[in-house]
Amino acid sequence: MIKKLHDMGLRSEHAYTAAITSIGLSVLTWSASLRAEPGRGLDRADRWGIFVGEWAPTLFGLGLALSHYEQEEGSLMGKAHADGERQRQMAGTA
Repeated sequence: MIKKLHDMGLRSEHAYTAAITSIGLSVLTWSASLRAEPGRGLDRADRWGIFVGEWAPTLFGLGLALSHYEQEEGSLMGKAHADGERQRQMAGTA
């Protein structure tokens, strides 16, 4: 499944970004529920916040799995390594 997601273009940084976003979205959802449903109370808002907040660990786990796959494949550090080599070559010829 991880290979399929990677082949579709999903990278670890995408999953990490989505996880961080879901944490903010959890707080936003909790706050919006308090304001939009005034008679429902804190319990209902907490349920909404927790529901969205549960996405973050899943997305962080997906990011870790993708990161591990990218390390094995060599694409995680491939760009950084290529950029470093290019800079060293330019420094040597300059």
